[in-house]
Amino acid sequence: MRSDEFYMHRALDQARQALNAGEVPVGAVLVDPQGEILGSGYNATISRQDPSAHAEIQALRDAALRLGNYRLDDCTLYVTLEPCMMCSGAIIHARLARLVYGATEPRTGMVESQANLIDQPWHNHRVTITSGILASRSKKLLQSFFAYRRDQSTGGTMSND
Repeated sequence: MRSDEFYMHRALDQARQALNAGEVPVGAVLVDPQGEILGSGYNATISRQDPSAHAEIQALRDAALRLGNYRLDDCTLYVTLEPCMMCSGAIIHARLARLVYGATEPRTGMVESQANLIDQPWHNHRVTITSGILASRSKKLLQSFFAYRRDQSTGGTMSND
């Protein structure tokens, strides 16, 4: 199986697609135990007019449709940003084995920043968590996006790195 960095680069590719679509640049890929990417997604809440169209949800939906099962046992989700409350719940319900993410989300992150919803005693499923993989690249992409949004009125340009 390839490294966490390899799969996080694939998630960053998805985040760049979100950026190019004018969405907040967050991307995700879902990988099976053999290392095959089963699903991918990026934030598409604006274009889909869907508040649940976060990168994680898109990747989970993609993989579940491909497998014909909403249970994604033994799979790993790679996402460029710490999941929110909604996505944390979906990760538990999908029965993922592992979550790997890049940058923390100080305002709404529900894995370590604001709370740890995934690792609570009342859940009957445990998810292994790895954080900080290519965090600086994920953070740079987000910072560039939001700086551009703030600077749009003055004719600024956006970096795609």
